[in-house]
Amino acid sequence: MLSHEKQIQEYEETIAKFKAQHEAHPLLSEAQLANLEKKLAQLKKKVYSNLSPWERVAISRHPGRPKAVDYIKHLCEEFHELAGDRTYRDDPAIICGLAKIGGVKFMVIAQEKGCDTESRLKRNFGMPHPEGYRKAMRCMRLAAKFNIPVLSLIDTPGAYAGLAAEERGQGWAIAQNLWEMSRLPTPLLIVLIGEGCSGGALGIGVGDTVGMLEHAYYSVISPEGCASILWKDAGKKEKAAEALKMHAEDLMELGVIDDIIAEPLGGAHHDPAAVYDKVKSYILEQWDVLKRVPLETLVEQRYQKFRRMGKFALEVPKSLV
Repeated sequence: MLSHEKQIQEYEETIAKFKAQHEAHPLLSEAQLANLEKKLAQLKKKVYSNLSPWERVAISRHPGRPKAVDYIKHLCEEFHELAGDRTYRDDPAIICGLAKIGGVKFMVIAQEKGCDTESRLKRNFGMPHPEGYRKAMRCMRLAAKFNIPVLSLIDTPGAYAGLAAEERGQGWAIAQNLWEMSRLPTPLLIVLIGEGCSGGALGIGVGDTVGMLEHAYYSVISPEGCASILWKDAGKKEKAAEALKMHAEDLMELGVIDDIIAEPLGGAHHDPAAVYDKVKSYILEQWDVLKRVPLETLVEQRYQKFRRMGKFALEVPKSLV
């Protein structure tokens, strides 16, 4: 359980006890029970309205938060998975497949972490190998060939950094994806549903429109990794989370993402059905806009969009002012 949720849980347990006692031997009036419910709602609003950057990272990693397979199950009327990179093997950390969402055909590319010990091991905790990125690009090329838009769901703590992955060209696989996605002649829709860490996220994250769930994060490095490098102390992850400016509002201001998709109070795990509906609406709305743009214009706009990211503030010496 997240630290900021303990107080809420204690209050909920207290109300549940009162309700159980009320059914057997009424001790409180209906008005008193209603007042307790009202105070609980106020407490939730107070707690969830003042979350620290680190607490929001914890929400993005919550074990009950919907994963890519959940979005595929609830967003798609049809889904046919495609496996393998045609070079080495299949990578379960990235799921690819042809789908229909709201009657529209999409090629879905999704990073999957797993939901229990067995599935997490199978999915390598959402950390793709080079063959995962090559599989993703193979499917994207297929989508472009048949004029099918691509939907990319990002949720990864980063690309796998093991020796075997490096031997098979991890850096090259990601770089190849960045290059090819920047000029792929089909609409690319990106949605960050959880963690979006480092090149592991960016390897399937170049798109015409980038939407982000309210409590997801998108960063060049994890807070723990940043703290280890800057302060030689992973325990300073809270300080790093604040400094990285990796949440939706900061990234909107910096022009890294295009839209923020609101989550239920406390995070997506509190009402997954509502989140599925919002994400589906967002995807179809963006598709309705992108399908009207000529492909040549779309690709040029995509290129310029990423070229505009990153601004340098040049400090002029006082002697020259």
